[in-house]
Amino acid sequence: MIGRLRQGIRALLAWVRPVDDQLAADTLSPPLFALFRTMRAGERQHSLNVLQTLRARGESDPSLLRAALLHDVGKTRASFWLWERAFVVIARNLMPRRAQQWGAAEPSGWRRPFVISQQHPAWGAEMAAEAGADPLCVDLIGRHQHKLILPPMTESDRLLAALQAADEAN
Repeated sequence: MIGRLRQGIRALLAWVRPVDDQLAADTLSPPLFALFRTMRAGERQHSLNVLQTLRARGESDPSLLRAALLHDVGKTRASFWLWERAFVVIARNLMPRRAQQWGAAEPSGWRRPFVISQQHPAWGAEMAAEAGADPLCVDLIGRHQHKLILPPMTESDRLLAALQAADEAN
């Protein structure tokens, strides 16, 4: 919850400082960079922070680094305001089953923020695939909110765990 509060504060202040997108431009192909640029400044900065955290932890897999930059791109499919994100986080903590049920609907009405929050990984994976992302990158984007129950058994799961840890840290 504290991590989410920090994310919210950073998102509020994102408009104050410009985002240096050069690292993303150096990491992504032109079509994927164009997709990255569709995200709001705060989301782009968050993604860059996730990428830098992964690199600082010794991660260098190109698919993982691309997924770090694009893991939240699905949120661009429908507007998702900061206060709505806060509402979703609070509801998930107080009523996790209800929040999950609300997220299975269409993105309209009062349930829209729950739908965006829950379905943005699948939307982002689809968008990344359409822009030419490799299958591992697409898989990591699509699963970035699926918590692993067991320790990672495959390289894909290890990369997913690394992405989730870096996302949570930022």
